Amino acid sequence: MSSSDNILFREEQKFNQLWLWVLVLLPASISWYAAIEQLIFKRTFGTNPASDSGIVLIWVIFGILFPIFMASLRLVTEVRRDGLFVRFYPLHRSYRSFPFDSIRSCHVQKYRPIRDYGGWGIRYGLKGTAYNVSGDRGVMLEFKDGSKLMIGSQQPEGLAAAMSCDTRVL
Repeated sequence: MSSSDNILFREEQKFNQLWLWVLVLLPASISWYAAIEQLIFKRTFGTNPASDSGIVLIWVIFGILFPIFMASLRLVTEVRRDGLFVRFYPLHRSYRSFPFDSIRSCHVQKYRPIRDYGGWGIRYGLKGTAYNVSGDRGVMLEFKDGSKLMIGSQQPEGLAAAMSCDTRVL
């Protein structure tokens, strides 16, 4: 049996929200502009300009590395025969596994990412941990040890069905 035969459900999500990309690309654009102005045209940027090496550092971090990092972020969720596997690439080197025998219950749930968990990404809130990228629906897992985990999904019913969870939205 190949490893792909072992996967019952797979979803890959990326940060595609326009408002987020405006927040990422605005400082990137400014850093590119500053670098071009100061390093190529030799015109100082701003009223209190940074040194050329400072401009290069800002340009590399905000103009190149941060946008590449944001573009590479993705949440991969897999349901396999032996459990749920979640990876927030590139933050996780390997999948986080949640064996089915550790899960007490699970169900599709509508939630409020900002109010319930403080936003998107890997979040820790009063309602437990959340792995989410966008939207307001996911699958809530309650573990036998009492902890909770929200997995945000664009296909929460499919995720829940693959895990044999309650697919009704609660």
